[in-house]
Amino acid sequence: MEWLKNQLERSAFGVCSYLGDKMGIATARVRVYFIYLSFAAMGSPILIYLFIAFWLNLRQYIRNKRSVIWR
Repeated sequence: MEWLKNQLERSAFGVCSYLGDKMGIATARVRVYFIYLSFAAMGSPILIYLFIAFWLNLRQYIRNKRSVIWR
């Protein structure tokens, strides 16, 4: 069960863990807030989540490109 949880967290872009680390809040609590906000705001936090996921992946891509000196 722990393996499945780790795989799902990795494939979910890491947005909740990133936000939790930056704000000093548990990752599970951030996920619950996203779920509640999605129901309360009729899905608009999902767009914010996808934007942050895109931004984090773009940032990681740029960092990987810059870290390679010799090709």
